[in-house]
Amino acid sequence: MTRRLAQVAKKVGVSEATVSRVLNGKPGVSDSTRQAVLSALDVLGYERPTQLRGERARLVGLVLPELQNPIFPAFAEVIGGALAQLGLTPVLCTQTKGGVSEADYVDLLLQQQVSGVVFAGGLYAQADAPHDHYRQLAERHIPVVLVNAAIGHLGFPGVSCDDAVAVEQAWRHLVSLGHERIGLVLGPADHIPSGRKLAAVRSLAPELPDEHIGRAMFSIEGGQAAASRLIDRGVTGFICASDPLALGVVRAARRKGLDVPSQVSVVGYDDSALMNCTEPPLTTVRQPIEAMGRAAVELLNAQIGGSSVTPEELLFEPELVVRGSTAQAPRR
Repeated sequence: MTRRLAQVAKKVGVSEATVSRVLNGKPGVSDSTRQAVLSALDVLGYERPTQLRGERARLVGLVLPELQNPIFPAFAEVIGGALAQLGLTPVLCTQTKGGVSEADYVDLLLQQQVSGVVFAGGLYAQADAPHDHYRQLAERHIPVVLVNAAIGHLGFPGVSCDDAVAVEQAWRHLVSLGHERIGLVLGPADHIPSGRKLAAVRSLAPELPDEHIGRAMFSIEGGQAAASRLIDRGVTGFICASDPLALGVVRAARRKGLDVPSQVSVVGYDDSALMNCTEPPLTTVRQPIEAMGRAAVELLNAQIGGSSVTPEELLFEPELVVRGSTAQAPRR
């Protein structure tokens, strides 16, 4: 008991006496401190006192596919901070290869009686992936918000960066620099945001040949492999579905003895951390992470408070950030 008091007190930043008052249901503790103590119990894995178990935990699951891509820690920082300001405790659930799956995390969160879940990237963005665990959340009426994709039939609200506008900005930028052989490096075929980007390019340039479209897993290595094939087909301007993919394109060009940007131009997507520090600094399309993250939390909090939320996707405007990885197309 003493060890539990000390751990909870340290987690919350209050005295052990305050924790004891909360656990024993005594007055003299503010509601915010009381909720923080109860949330700390949940996070640390302690059972609540019997008289307090009926209260739903002020926990919110924040489920991410990975932390290697800097865009996901950036979303976690914004969403986690906004949740904390509302007195909600974020529980970070990050998938690892061969580790706990997204469905396993959902089961764990349901056991903890979470108030809601925010998914920022995940299986919902893959049309062919299993979605049963999302249906489980919907059936239990757990508030959910999706970031950057949607599952239409389940009625979850979502916030997304406008993929069509993003790819249009990148395409027009490369065309203005004289690039005629433009290629795309996208995610897997069932990746919904990549599909939206491709559809937008098809409307801009219906004549784009299929051999100028590369598919890859979202990694530097994936981008390198896809770009290597496209460079051999004569592509000089690349539009990528993520910044790590774009860095892979830069690596592929250099491995072939080509200079970026004088011979190959590259546009990324996200404007994640340190992209202005690469060599050359990466031209990319910036997601408005701050605005999107706060909107996601507002949608979730409204549901937690019992308000009805329209099950639609809010689209946020991206911004092209021109740096050193794009230049005039090489002369033939």
